Amino acid sequence: MTELLLKRRAEILHALCSGGSVEHLERVIDMLLAQGELGWEDCQNVLVPGRALYSNARQLLDLVYTKGADSCELFFNAVKQVLPEALGDTFFLSGCHSTLDYKEKPQRTSTEELLTQRPDLVLKLQGCIDGALRVLVESGHFSPTDCDGIQLPIYTPSQQARRLLDHVRSKGESASLVVLQYVQQSLESESSLEQTNPSLTKEFVKYQKKLRSSVSAQSRFLSTYGGTSHMPLDDIYTEVQMELPNNSADNYKSMGFEEIIGPVGSVNDDADTVLASGEAGSGKSTWLQRLHLLWSQGKALQDFLLLFPFSCRRLNSEQRDLSVQELLFQHCCWPDRGQEEIFQFILDHPHLVLFTFDGLDELKQSFADEHRICCPSQRAPVDVLLFNLIQGSLMKGVRKVVTSRPEAVGPALKKHLHKEIHLKGFSLSGIDCFVRKHHSDPNEAAKVLESLQANTALLGLCHSPVLCWIVSQCHKELLGCGEGSLQTITDVYLMILQHFFQHHSTVKSAMGVNWLQENLGTVLHLGQLAFEGISNSSYIFSVTDMETCGVTESDICMGFLIQSKDMSLANSKCCEFLHITLQCFLAALFAILSRNTGCSAISKLFELQEMKKKRLRGTCFGACLNSTNIPNIVKEHSTMAETPNLQITATFVSGLLSQRYQKLWIQCSSSVLVEKKTKQAEKCLSKGMQQHFRSIPQPVQGEKKSMHAMPEFVWLIKCIYEMQNSRLAKDAMSKLEAEHLKLTYCNIGPVECTALAYVLQHLKNPVGIQLDNNSVGDVGVEQLLPCMHICNSLYLRNNNITDEGIHKLIDKVIHLQNFQKIALFNNRLTDACTKHFSYLLKTRQNFLSLRLGNNNITAEGAKQLAEGLKFNRSLQYLGLWGNKIGNEGAEALANALENSESIVWLSLVGNGVGSAGACAMSNIIRNSTSLEELWLTENCITRTGVESLTQALKHNHHVKSVWLKNNDLTSAEIEEMQQTDSRLVF
Repeated sequence: MTELLLKRRAEILHALCSGGSVEHLERVIDMLLAQGELGWEDCQNVLVPGRALYSNARQLLDLVYTKGADSCELFFNAVKQVLPEALGDTFFLSGCHSTLDYKEKPQRTSTEELLTQRPDLVLKLQGCIDGALRVLVESGHFSPTDCDGIQLPIYTPSQQARRLLDHVRSKGESASLVVLQYVQQSLESESSLEQTNPSLTKEFVKYQKKLRSSVSAQSRFLSTYGGTSHMPLDDIYTEVQMELPNNSADNYKSMGFEEIIGPVGSVNDDADTVLASGEAGSGKSTWLQRLHLLWSQGKALQDFLLLFPFSCRRLNSEQRDLSVQELLFQHCCWPDRGQEEIFQFILDHPHLVLFTFDGLDELKQSFADEHRICCPSQRAPVDVLLFNLIQGSLMKGVRKVVTSRPEAVGPALKKHLHKEIHLKGFSLSGIDCFVRKHHSDPNEAAKVLESLQANTALLGLCHSPVLCWIVSQCHKELLGCGEGSLQTITDVYLMILQHFFQHHSTVKSAMGVNWLQENLGTVLHLGQLAFEGISNSSYIFSVTDMETCGVTESDICMGFLIQSKDMSLANSKCCEFLHITLQCFLAALFAILSRNTGCSAISKLFELQEMKKKRLRGTCFGACLNSTNIPNIVKEHSTMAETPNLQITATFVSGLLSQRYQKLWIQCSSSVLVEKKTKQAEKCLSKGMQQHFRSIPQPVQGEKKSMHAMPEFVWLIKCIYEMQNSRLAKDAMSKLEAEHLKLTYCNIGPVECTALAYVLQHLKNPVGIQLDNNSVGDVGVEQLLPCMHICNSLYLRNNNITDEGIHKLIDKVIHLQNFQKIALFNNRLTDACTKHFSYLLKTRQNFLSLRLGNNNITAEGAKQLAEGLKFNRSLQYLGLWGNKIGNEGAEALANALENSESIVWLSLVGNGVGSAGACAMSNIIRNSTSLEELWLTENCITRTGVESLTQALKHNHHVKSVWLKNNDLTSAEIEEMQQTDSRLVF
């Protein structure tokens, strides 16, 4: 036996290690432990953490050889069970037993049973780790800390099972008995499930358990400090705001995962794909991770028996053509047995299966539906498989959830969507909740929240979950930096850069003014890696990529990089940046500090999308670098860099080139070169703004000159703000000749509002600002206040604004004579806001238009408004459609307006107004000399009310129309009354 071991040593090593997984080696060791052939000290000497897999396997073979022929025979039999086909039948001697005969011992203790049954227990436990840990905690044998140590995401399900068994043995007989009883109960439950649902075979149930355990391990923790620290997702997760586009009733509501995947908000019932879109840092990946965790815990989406999670970032590295079966099993979870049987179940029951794809925007290939495949066994490039899965050509009936940034989702993809939801980041209450969860010390959390309330610009930034995490992580730096000193996104990322260096510093004291110079090597190494990755849409880096950029082990240990589980590079240690925005920030630092990046790199960062399509198609952004310094990741790919990530990088470049940071760069780079790059950035921003202004069409005769801004305009505005360059802002606004700025559907939140106010305040003449269908919110309203003096009309439809935001707005504009119109349809306003508008109406005798449709205003709010209207002599347009003012509110408004000489248009559509209210409205018609249109559609007015309005119309020939569609009238009544006055519209 010993001679055979020596003779076939290389073959055995290859069989145990060739797959790159330690699983085969660990299973063999389990069997030898169960036989008593290896002791715990032997096991620790073989499985040395951090040592190469082949070295550990050689150590086992050496150990078995020294123990003699019997040990070798047991070892051969263990290999035969673990790898029955790997070495061939002729490898084993006829004298070897085909199975291991475990030594019989009468009346074993539970602790001994854990050892002798170890191979079977590992297989049984890896599908139900959560349940085993739960009973151990409930029985008092384990603490939550014990559970966290076992369920770290770096461990596979089988490794978690082994760690659990080892930890239980150390706890003694009682804990061992609890585990053995739990496993037995699980087997009985599994048998019962198979009997009640015959379609679920034993192999399928085992695979389902293994998949749940694998998904749980991947989703249980959030990594910080490069994976050296972990936060349980259950402890930190905070709900983000969600919006269903074009569905005002459900905007910003809290939705469970069943509701998100279900029929609510569906735009195409025949499609299977749900898209969750949001800006970088809005919480998409964490939201999807939460979905995975709840499914694995049995708390959500239990109608789906299987869930397969994919990362588009990692799929980028897959170079092979794959079939759907290979994609599922190789990139998610490999079935130990019955692969064909399990895949056939998926084909036969697609409605019981869920696929998730995180980060579609990070896929190197743009979505295309030219190459159609329908056969799940046909091999194709991964991007082709993905696109066919999304559009339903492949695996029709399987529900898919995809996350992406909005820019990557074009019409070609949208037509294949079941629905789309927008993730809008944290609400104010969400920020509060997240900060309190992040800090175990309530006093510490209160100080952070107090600091945020004192700095509304920073509070606005915290609506982005990733920025809220940074601020919470850097609370000590935040509390020590003084009120108002953090204003821009660049400020926040410089703070976390300093925080990470401080966290890994051996001297735990305040870092000096030379902190960047002291860590310049790390910044340049990581910066080059980030820069090259951004330029080529590369987000996962091999050891070779890192070595080419000079990244050392100490650089990796700083925590900006985390280990990436890339299935296609199983034998390589791959890394990715902690977050895409951190990669963009480090790339921006490299663009500024590196002597190898000239002004041409700055120019290309700031190119507008249309120019980029013309000039960069088929070219590589990496050409801006000295060719001798371009790593392989640039030379091997010719994919055009992603515009969104280049724009984020350019935004950081703008902030870093701010005059405020010039002293920081003096000791780290050539001041002359930095000055040249600053001037180049300013030139690019100025040129970009002028291009937008030149695109403004001439106005139609009689209409105002309007500029409909594209998202890139907002990006340029943000760059100017990050640079904190008021001269550049003034120069840009001096060239804008428009009377109305339309920025609808531009993803404008509080951060963008801060930037808009900074730049727009320099306009020469007052303009109308239209921000409908964005995410302004109360904090955004407050951030807009500095530019209200140049605003004559403000449109904020569908922006999640509450009474608090209106209070601050009215306090500002009440003193501004230019401000004359406001529209706030479809927000979250209540009667509390009407006292502020009432005061505005009383005070301002040149205010022209107030539109408050589709809010939550009742009769009490209408009475408040009426108090202001009694004193107002200027209001021409009053819109209150879709509220709940009823007859009482209509009567109060009618009493205030019946002698108005200014009101031209009045809408009370859908307000529950009956005939009493209509009779009150007839007094306005009878007496007003200015009214032209009255809208009373969708109320409950009867014949009596209409007759009163008809009589009033006989006394007023200025009124053009009274709209009465969908009231409580019969067809005969409508036909009869249409004859009385043609101005009645039914």
